[in-house]
Amino acid sequence: MTTHEILTAARGARPALQQADTDTKNAALLAMADRLWADRAAILTANVQDMEAARGRISDVMLDRLALTEDRVAGMAEGMRQVAALPDPVGKVLRTVERPNGITIEKRSVPMGVVAIIYESRPNVTSDAAALALKSGNICVLRGGKDAFRSANAIVEALREGLEQAGLPRETVSLIQDTTRQSATDLMTAVGLVDLLIPRGGAGLIRSCVENALVPCIQTGTGICHVYVDRDADLDMALDIIENAKTSRPSVCNAEEVCLVHRDIAEKFLPLLKKRLAADRAARGLRPVELRLDKAAAAVIDGTPAGEADFDTEFLDYILAVGVVDSADAAAAHISAHSTGHSDCIVTANARTAEAFITLVDSAAVYWNVSTRFTDGGEFGLGCEMGISTQKLHARGPMGLEELCSYKYVVTGNGQVR
Repeated sequence: MTTHEILTAARGARPALQQADTDTKNAALLAMADRLWADRAAILTANVQDMEAARGRISDVMLDRLALTEDRVAGMAEGMRQVAALPDPVGKVLRTVERPNGITIEKRSVPMGVVAIIYESRPNVTSDAAALALKSGNICVLRGGKDAFRSANAIVEALREGLEQAGLPRETVSLIQDTTRQSATDLMTAVGLVDLLIPRGGAGLIRSCVENALVPCIQTGTGICHVYVDRDADLDMALDIIENAKTSRPSVCNAEEVCLVHRDIAEKFLPLLKKRLAADRAARGLRPVELRLDKAAAAVIDGTPAGEADFDTEFLDYILAVGVVDSADAAAAHISAHSTGHSDCIVTANARTAEAFITLVDSAAVYWNVSTRFTDGGEFGLGCEMGISTQKLHARGPMGLEELCSYKYVVTGNGQVR
């Protein structure tokens, strides 16, 4: 089917989903999760084909994003079950106003309609997006990248079997079959067919959608995430947070890309940082982190001199830009100049410094003594997420069920006229 045909069919499935109650949607989610697990052999076979085709063309870190295992498929299915257990946002009364003339005005949560998601090489996004869209009453149209097409197609086929089992149209979840740029353009310009477009991927994809979309578009963010180590920080805590934020999964958007260190502790802390991220990891047979140092940091430890763009780069790799600053305010100013507004952290024992930093740093998630890796729908209690919004209108941070809803006013009376 062409992209236009898929969108038209998806639009046609709206009435059935609009009339589905919470029990029906939950039954569908559970059936979809069961089919996902039951069809894991076909899904993993498709993923092996994707991996073989991508190997040598993309980095090992990006291959990790693409890879599926039985454990990851089980996690995807569990994520769908967690979404089924969450409260249904559809129809929720957000506000009620009783007017003096007897009119009652209710502000009710309603689905967006048809939500299209353009994403790249993470197959788990397929099931996460489908689950969140279904529970929030939205039709889901997915456009994955060519590297993950076979995996995504196998996942969607399993999900559609679950939908049919629960009595909902297969077109509730669809996968665009064209992986060329034209299909992305078709979604960006599908006025009247797409109610919301969500790009989830690299800076180029997001920029293209924001600049070219004629349909409403949520700007999900690349993650140039910072950890600032204050002069009042517990240094062991800081090392634990930085290692986790940088190395637990460097290919994701909530991984740390920049470390800022207060000048007063730089001579003590930076050698400890280099030992933890480089020597200690190498001794354990793990890949060491390359440190790209500004002039002040390079005066304390050896490393790669930071280039002009290194503090503005989402490396998605075992690379960390390191800089020295004079104060928490200076750290906040640096973050303001270089952050993408995703997730930024301060490590300090000083509550006053922390609160000032939290006030000054205008990011979707600001952390105090916590790894940035927690910016995730599951970790925030949302089940999973459609993406991390770095804009301020409508949705910000992990996009869960409530963020996939709009609202309308329902006005009830007994014959009032104006």
